Amino acid sequence: MEKLFKLKANGTTVRTEILAGLTTFLSMVYILAVNPSILSAAGMEPGAVFTATAVSAAFACAVMGFFANYPIALASGMGLNAYFAYSVCLPMAEAGIQDPWKIALTAVLVEGIIFIILSLFKFRETLVNKVPQNLKYGISVGIGLFIAIIGLKGAGIVVASDATVIALGNVAAPEFVLAMVGLIIIAIFSHFKVPGAILWGILATWIIGMFAQLIGWYQVDPANGVYSLFPDFSNGIKPAAPNLFKFDFAYVTGHITEFIVIVFAFLFVDLFDTVGTVIGVAQKGNLLDKDGNLPKAGAALMADAVGTVAGACLGTSTVTSYVESSAGVAQGGRTGLTAITTGALFVVALLLSPIFTAIPTFATAPALIFVGSLMMSAVTKMKFEGDMADVMSGYVAIIMMAFSCSIANGIMFGILFWVILKICVGKIKEIHPVMWIAAGLFVLRIITLVLGVSS
Repeated sequence: MEKLFKLKANGTTVRTEILAGLTTFLSMVYILAVNPSILSAAGMEPGAVFTATAVSAAFACAVMGFFANYPIALASGMGLNAYFAYSVCLPMAEAGIQDPWKIALTAVLVEGIIFIILSLFKFRETLVNKVPQNLKYGISVGIGLFIAIIGLKGAGIVVASDATVIALGNVAAPEFVLAMVGLIIIAIFSHFKVPGAILWGILATWIIGMFAQLIGWYQVDPANGVYSLFPDFSNGIKPAAPNLFKFDFAYVTGHITEFIVIVFAFLFVDLFDTVGTVIGVAQKGNLLDKDGNLPKAGAALMADAVGTVAGACLGTSTVTSYVESSAGVAQGGRTGLTAITTGALFVVALLLSPIFTAIPTFATAPALIFVGSLMMSAVTKMKFEGDMADVMSGYVAIIMMAFSCSIANGIMFGILFWVILKICVGKIKEIHPVMWIAAGLFVLRIITLVLGVSS
């Protein structure tokens, strides 16, 4: 273990890494329930998607752990799966195209291959390392706010509002109360430095929820998305077979322009979501070097690219690095053993899926909210005076990431502000070529959004 993962050099232990992997897994296991639900809207069989999601996540985590030795877990990405189902497949289905999900999987495959090529030429690695330091901190803070909002929304603590955009949820709802109790439990455990504080907080919240269901306070109502907190083994534990290599290259040859647009959307969002996640998680785990660069960034990004190709072959949407990895990092995870532990649990989940899918969002919400506070600590390292390009890029990244609920949007506007302000103040020579390329991609992205040819 020591030779393979360099545990001592990273100030960690096997026990800490395993606990961190468990914590990351419990924070992102919701994807095993959510992804089949979303992709079923594209006409895919939920059981097959569940298997593909678990296996592709396990494979990608193993590649990340052994190849890059970073505590970053991967799985089918949220947002990208929604684009897959609702923006690509449903319009095609309405146009009479049979099995549009096969076309979408083909696009994911091509995207992954392009990512591998970009990684080989170190474009993505250079982008990670050449992002300005203040912007890196801003990305970390923005991700902290972003995952806190995910947690708050998942527990019903905040809800949509026509008048104020977001508003306080029903404070009497069991999900609201239990999530708040869970957050307090994690905070208390952390205060007393209890090992695995976040993990135990998740489990404690879930168990309390079970008692709430037994006494009738938490009432099961599947029609409204409120499910039993107790595992259901009535349908057995044998996983369904995945949709292996279900590609449709015939469509590509006859609709090359439309296909390029689909691939570009997948490519764009995944590229910058991954960069933002890697930067944010690495910064929180003190994995950046003294110059603010991420050693072996290329290996981490290659794991992401290989995972995407594997996911497409197995039959699931784009596999990407998960911001929830920060939960494991906050728990002390510093090496690839954390990612490998998470991946191993995805394999276990194939046989114990009723247990893992029973963990409710209100139980994982406290972990996301708490980790959000930890990641926001990077704001103390930010500069809010001096070079206005650095100042505004970091600030804009924070607010756009949090309030547009998109890591990619935060990076997009952060980099555009940095490049534009560098030009305007006469510091054009400080702009690295890769930043020019990134800015150009963002301009192209905005043009596609304005023209309405990409979502």
